[in-house]
Amino acid sequence: MIKGISFLRPVGSRAAYDRLSSFFSALGFASGKGWNEENSRGAAFLAPLGNLELVDGQFPSTADVLVEVTSLDTVHQAAAAWLRAQDGDKAVTRLSGITETHWKSRLFTVEPEPSFVVSFWAWTDPQHGKPIAVEGDLSADGMKFAIVVSRWNAVITERLLEGALDALLRSGAKQADIEIVRVPGAWEIPAAARAIANAGRVDAIIPLGCLLRGETAHYEAIYNEVARGLGESQQQTGIPHSFGVLTCETLEQALNRAGIKAGNKGFEAAIAAIEMVSLTRKLKQGGPA
Repeated sequence: MIKGISFLRPVGSRAAYDRLSSFFSALGFASGKGWNEENSRGAAFLAPLGNLELVDGQFPSTADVLVEVTSLDTVHQAAAAWLRAQDGDKAVTRLSGITETHWKSRLFTVEPEPSFVVSFWAWTDPQHGKPIAVEGDLSADGMKFAIVVSRWNAVITERLLEGALDALLRSGAKQADIEIVRVPGAWEIPAAARAIANAGRVDAIIPLGCLLRGETAHYEAIYNEVARGLGESQQQTGIPHSFGVLTCETLEQALNRAGIKAGNKGFEAAIAAIEMVSLTRKLKQGGPA
């Protein structure tokens, strides 16, 4: 019967709302639906697991918002980078160091906005309570990317490009490390992606395009070749390729998947690319970093 749990936290101003939205996005939270009405607006940030915990006895020395993460050091670095970018080096005083707790974990506390305090933590034993798994992180710091974007259906692909750039920059990638390559249409994406992968100058490739069905079989023939070509390029070069080529029945469906109603698939493709670069590096090192 219970579907989910939400904690609503009021903020003091529109500027504080925008800053906190930027902060949680920079740390890798997935964006929820939220709302925007005449008298209020809300930004939702999603996590795979939510808990309502009752405490009897010694209460942990944390903020009332406690976020479990898989890589505490990476999140701590992201929080420090965000504070410096927003308010300069002095702002890092609002970020505590990472400390050990009495409950076999590590923790830090940050105050991104006055009176808005959040604690982030991770088990000292990273495999505590879960099966062993190697996963990629969502920090793009030090990574290089190529975005191959189709000019055909530009009203869609430009929105996908904006989403992909937003995801990369929010995740710590530098503008100078993002190469944008434009091709005529989706058919030409695999050839450009393969040339870039063979050159070996990027860590991942993010293909973006849009195919609309229309009234002929042309759509399916192109889609199959694009998917095959990108798959072969990834497998044969070892460079991760995400997949941001939309295949839709109508223009309305494509607009919805380019940021209107169903999220932005360009943003999602970029996030997938970041995770795969991180995962590939870990696998080459023989396990979690």
